[in-house]
Amino acid sequence: MTDSRPLTLTPRIEPSLQSVLDETELLHQLADGLGSPLNIVLPGALAANVEAFRAVYRRHHLRGHVYFAHKANRSSALLRELATTEAGVDVASLGELQHALGAGFTPDRIVATGPKNRDFLGLAVRTGVLISVDSLDELLLLQKSGARVLLRLSGFTSTGVQTISRRSRFGIPFDRLDEALDRCEEIAGIAYHLDTIGPPEKAVALEGCLAAIDECRRRGLPVWSIDIGGGFGVNYLADGAEWERYTTELGQAVLGRRAPMTWNDHGYGLRNEAGTLRGALGLYPAYRPVSGPGYLDQLLATPAPEQRRPLGELLLDSMIDLDIEPGRALLDQAGLVLARVVSADGEIVRLDINAGDVSLEEHGVLMDPVLVGDRREDPTEVFLLGNLCLESDLITRRKVTLPARPRPGDLLAFVNTAGYFMDFSATRALHQSIARTVAVSRRANRWTWCLDDQYWPVHGGAS
Repeated sequence: MTDSRPLTLTPRIEPSLQSVLDETELLHQLADGLGSPLNIVLPGALAANVEAFRAVYRRHHLRGHVYFAHKANRSSALLRELATTEAGVDVASLGELQHALGAGFTPDRIVATGPKNRDFLGLAVRTGVLISVDSLDELLLLQKSGARVLLRLSGFTSTGVQTISRRSRFGIPFDRLDEALDRCEEIAGIAYHLDTIGPPEKAVALEGCLAAIDECRRRGLPVWSIDIGGGFGVNYLADGAEWERYTTELGQAVLGRRAPMTWNDHGYGLRNEAGTLRGALGLYPAYRPVSGPGYLDQLLATPAPEQRRPLGELLLDSMIDLDIEPGRALLDQAGLVLARVVSADGEIVRLDINAGDVSLEEHGVLMDPVLVGDRREDPTEVFLLGNLCLESDLITRRKVTLPARPRPGDLLAFVNTAGYFMDFSATRALHQSIARTVAVSRRANRWTWCLDDQYWPVHGGAS
């Protein structure tokens, strides 16, 4: 018998973010005055997120930097607030480096990563920030510059397990380590970047970095840190059972055994081949109870593939600092995007926002938006369409569940979207406006707001 209950994917919302959502009148005033879409950031959420990572360091008796991956969000308010914490910042462009310096980060708290043109590399050298080197040519350019460099490696293997780290566009192949070290006059550390959430691959890479440090020390290069990048993740959903039910029912819909759940029977990577479910689900695991600081803790407790001892113990015994570059994990619960309902006709709801303004689908994260205001009727399942004159402008390829049928003028809030979903893909396509950003902070038991670029922490900590 088919389960007729609405397929909900309830977002995880912590008390501070819920308190903002409860300010119905304020949210409508902001959208009326500043337009839809509208980004809202909560700088006050950041200090606790930084501290949660620091607690993992203390548990494993480790030292090192927590660098915020700036590319996750353009907000000045968030960056300025982070500058008041223990965090550093990972910048991946000339503009991000200038932004970080202007937000109050000193060069010793900045690492420059990613592709670097001449201007970016030049300012990084002149200011003395740490530079993560991705190629032998880049290393050659930095010779005799006095630059502080990290040697980023890729292509790790291990005899201890069958896992081989996937190819990355970032980093010098591990089998060319000797060639890279021949070009090094001085080196501050070893690094890797892996686009995966799989702990086995990261364990292989981290143990490979330890081996690289041993080689550096044999050559008389005093190297004392390893940078393992980001990829710690966020738990976006409140209920794991909802996630399991949704993914199960999606498979049934692809096989034609229940009513369609998606626009034009989109399968998110699944397909029906003669009654057999094929393919792989191309979605971020939105319910991740072990994520963020918990994921780092789990990784450090993981035995090294060859040495069979916890990676955290190996780092401690070798007196090596651990540097990390979390993006979305430091922005957990730090923002939301508001969108106004333009029309609601049957199962089609059109919003004054486009898919680039809240890029959940692009990143494969599924969660229902929140209908602003405490209006509850019969739950309704609807598709959300954007404001671009393009067939592809779908805010959601799946039906989302709302507690009541939306009406023109209503606001929907896409929550916990500060990390990569808020402005990472935003463009001025078809001359639609890019969302403005406001920062909200709790003062005198009420929420106050200002434009993002007007926000400065007022007392050296979270506001």
